[in-house]
Amino acid sequence: MFSVTVVTIFPEMFPGPLAYGLSGKGLGKLWELHIVDIRDFAVDKHRKVDDSPCGGGAGMIMKPDVVHDALLHALMLHPSGRRQKILFMSPRGIPFSQAMVREFIEEEADELIILCGRYEGIDQRVIDFWGKNHDMNEVSVGDFVLFGGELPAMCIIDACLRQIPGIMHNESSTQTESFSVDLLEYPQYTKPREWNGESVPSVLLSGNHGEIERWKLARSEELTKKLRQDLWERYKRNGS
Repeated sequence: MFSVTVVTIFPEMFPGPLAYGLSGKGLGKLWELHIVDIRDFAVDKHRKVDDSPCGGGAGMIMKPDVVHDALLHALMLHPSGRRQKILFMSPRGIPFSQAMVREFIEEEADELIILCGRYEGIDQRVIDFWGKNHDMNEVSVGDFVLFGGELPAMCIIDACLRQIPGIMHNESSTQTESFSVDLLEYPQYTKPREWNGESVPSVLLSGNHGEIERWKLARSEELTKKLRQDLWERYKRNGS
């Protein structure tokens, strides 16, 4: 069973949206979620997890000793021998992508451990230690800054769960979605055939599966070239 462990100071935020829809139906059956509360590893009666930055500056920094002990606990929650991937949600991290999802699920991990920072960040020493000794990767979901890593962690979990066998009712749908082959997904239509003066493209009603597939590819290429030039260039480089 695919396992996710989230290390956070706000355990009550989970499972949150992940408890709904197909991911919620699979929770406890096809995947499991564990939460490690960083405050449980604080050493004072106030359960303090942060302190002022050395050298001055705004905000507070999460303490390395507390975060380290929380990560150690997360690492030891499951039997050894399983493939574990540790991520630290950070705006300065590697941009998250569908390719990373495939790597996690197909090649690298039976378990994801996701560290969620808060305040102005986490002491660099614990980030360096876990990067060097446990291959922890800093990952970003976009060029913007949020209050903490919990919402980005949910995005990554959601994206990964879609690749877990049995989660999706139609497994083939994940092969045609945006970013699966460096292309955006083609436009989708349903009934009624006529709405607001617009018709469903006739090719989709033709029953000619070859023509339909060619139409889908052409529309995906058009949209990608128009909206995501970076993906379009990569698509062409890959010889698609």
